[in-house]
Amino acid sequence: MADNDAVLAAARLWMGAPLALATVVSTWGSAPRPRGSHMLVHADGRFEGSVSGGCVEADILATAAQVIAGATAVIRRYGVADAAAWEVGLPCGGEIAVLVQPVSVAGFDPDLFDRIDRARGEGRALTVATDLATGRSALHQTDGGEAFLNSYDPPRTLLIVGAVQIAQALARLATTLGVRTVVIDPRTRFLTGERFPDVTLDDRWPDDAIAARAPGPATAVVTLSHDTKIDDPALIAALATDAAYVGALGSRRSHVARRGRLAAAGLSAEQIDRIDGPVGLDIGALGPAEIALSIAAAMIGAFNDRG
Repeated sequence: MADNDAVLAAARLWMGAPLALATVVSTWGSAPRPRGSHMLVHADGRFEGSVSGGCVEADILATAAQVIAGATAVIRRYGVADAAAWEVGLPCGGEIAVLVQPVSVAGFDPDLFDRIDRARGEGRALTVATDLATGRSALHQTDGGEAFLNSYDPPRTLLIVGAVQIAQALARLATTLGVRTVVIDPRTRFLTGERFPDVTLDDRWPDDAIAARAPGPATAVVTLSHDTKIDDPALIAALATDAAYVGALGSRRSHVARRGRLAAAGLSAEQIDRIDGPVGLDIGALGPAEIALSIAAAMIGAFNDRG
């Protein structure tokens, strides 16, 4: 999955100005960025995003300036073929092809970024077709030459149930990873902006909050409160959805008891088996920050289908 959230945010701010969009359309070997990764370049030299993590961005900026000035869309290919490649190339040994296209009314649907944002906000993926010969992009397959199809998935979201100390560390880490984070807890003394800055707070009971947010394949739900009155309803609600990851804090012994309670509540063994409990990768974590790291790693693994 290509992380293009920052590029889409910049597009909302910059649309109307002369822009060029660079997109990784092909990769071979150990490419540093996946297909579909974007870099958006403004006429004044500002840019957002990355197509290689820094190896070829300077050359992309020069190419983008030419496209903004009126040159046609162009595909640039980068790899390691000789010593000169170290100046503009990929020392990692992979190869990439990058399409640099103008973003304008004539060659680019001016409402395209807004449509992508709306779809993602509604939890829907949207596929955009770009003609590799002309650089024209649209929601439907373009006419004529070969098209590159790029899927924009809904933003990754983490629903944390229980505004405890581990949740503070996990919220900070998830935000750094670009995962939109919501902390859910009906105990308003725990759920404060001072304890959880820069994330969404929801003081509804967890089953109501989770049902209202309708978790899908881009959502993870983690229960951390250690209070069965809060965690169990949250798990029941989460397991009724197709959330990518459902995790529950607790020891192996407490997870056995949890399984019994959830079975008594009517959940099947197959549903209960979806719970990662005890939550997180086994890294011998000690303390809230390390436990949060183990949870974040397991969540990202689930998002990337590495479970």
